[in-house]
Amino acid sequence: MSTDDTTTETGESTSNCGAATTSESACGASGSSDSSPSCGASESTEERVGSTVDDFDADPGKLTAVGLGPGEPEGMTERATAALGDAEHIVGYTTYIDLIPDDVTDDAEEIYDTPMCGEVSRTEEAVDRALAGNDVAIVGSGDPNVYALAGLALEIVESKGATASALDFEVVPGVPAAQSCGARLGAPLVNDSVSVSLSDHLTPMPEIESRLHAVAGEGFTIAIYNPWSRKRRENFRKACEILLAHRDEDTPVGIVHGASRDDEEVEITTLGELESYGETDLVDMTTTVVVGNEDTYVFDGRMVTPRGYETKYDY
Repeated sequence: MSTDDTTTETGESTSNCGAATTSESACGASGSSDSSPSCGASESTEERVGSTVDDFDADPGKLTAVGLGPGEPEGMTERATAALGDAEHIVGYTTYIDLIPDDVTDDAEEIYDTPMCGEVSRTEEAVDRALAGNDVAIVGSGDPNVYALAGLALEIVESKGATASALDFEVVPGVPAAQSCGARLGAPLVNDSVSVSLSDHLTPMPEIESRLHAVAGEGFTIAIYNPWSRKRRENFRKACEILLAHRDEDTPVGIVHGASRDDEEVEITTLGELESYGETDLVDMTTTVVVGNEDTYVFDGRMVTPRGYETKYDY
């Protein structure tokens, strides 16, 4: 499962913080995702923070970045459920809002959601609602610190001249995609591992390629986020080429599509076969690919990366 909003989706959202249009929030935030170009390209450099802390008369409220985990209600932590239950306003990408159980969203005073590519506008909306004195939760799948919006929220708070302590900012962690997908595959991540996103929406592809070369040449298990989209087919092909330059084609690779969601699919293949999956429905933006290291093997349909116990203990 991915946490990166980089594919095109249409839809509307309405700010309930005093505004009733899709283009502007009375809180001072730009509330429309239409200010972003088609996803996969860099976001418009003309988009700017629309308000400062001086525009709000109320004492600042609370902003909580909440990780929803893999997608199933059972995958949410009790702390996440409690934070959402306490929030007066819940803000997020429409698909992620839909993952929250109805009995939680029904208790919220207001829900504000935007379609794909509205991450800047909805994060500013969440900050502005908190500056206006509300208890606000901004949600994302997985963990807020893994290719998600916790960092953006703090950057926007800073740009408005506020402080995180005055706003009472908090991060509620969730189960990241790498861990939830690793659990579906067996035990591929029990030794040193890294994650790399193939989305060049915010990171230039030459930097991504450089990072892949660096980690593929070491003994890391690699979790690949955002492996494929209609606009980024070449990124996936290039990643497979780089990995094969450093690792044997028989290296086990796990592919998990839609972990813990209704369309979940799990498959274990080899690095030599990985590129062929790029043209299938199995690999898309909700997929995480786990590439084993030189010690990873497949046992009874499960990936295993030894931790090193076998070198010190008899069992």
